[in-house]
Amino acid sequence: MTANAQRFDAVLFDAGGVLVLPDPTVLVPLLDFYGGDTSIEAHRRAHYAGMRDKSHEGSSEDEWLVYDEAYVAAVGVRSAERDEAADVLNRTRTPDLWRWPIPETLVALRRLADAGVPMGVVSNASGQVEGSLNRSVCQVGDGPFVSMRCIVDSHVVGVTKPDPTIFDHALPYFAEFDRSRIAYIGDSVAMDIRSSTGAGLHPILIDPYDDHAGADFERIASVGVIADELCR
Repeated sequence: MTANAQRFDAVLFDAGGVLVLPDPTVLVPLLDFYGGDTSIEAHRRAHYAGMRDKSHEGSSEDEWLVYDEAYVAAVGVRSAERDEAADVLNRTRTPDLWRWPIPETLVALRRLADAGVPMGVVSNASGQVEGSLNRSVCQVGDGPFVSMRCIVDSHVVGVTKPDPTIFDHALPYFAEFDRSRIAYIGDSVAMDIRSSTGAGLHPILIDPYDDHAGADFERIASVGVIADELCR
């Protein structure tokens, strides 16, 4: 595929569910106590089950009960203990726990960086996201990991998705590109698809388990799909 034939000139990413997940090395022993599956894969799947149910319910950014209930069910917590387990999960899954890098995403980011694709991060967070990503995934400018043009944290800039104006804090770093040729990859229909559509970007949902079959927006199984497209 030639550069002129590519759909996108740049890519923006959400953090949670796209670059990192709630740390399963912490959540596995937490929920094992209630009979939960101890495999990393079960906990990876549980995150997207939670986001699926959160989107279906139309939950706001600060409403996580549906997510927690779906998560504990997905890892097989005993039925009689799911309410307690969901409450414990809610109190344990703090913002700082969104730190486990998704391995295949790291590979895809490196491929995109090596191909010269401009990238950035726009995330609903609590002021911690840049510091967390800097430890294992990416940083603004030069450093040990993949370079991003910007990392926008909703708490820092004072705007939270689904408000599309959060992207006003990122788009000046991509001023040479038309908005419609910038992809935004997220894991939430309510937060990410809605906000990026409103901002005039091209929305893409990470949907590795086909939880949103039949949706009227683009879905991909992993960031590697975009790397395959843009790094030819």
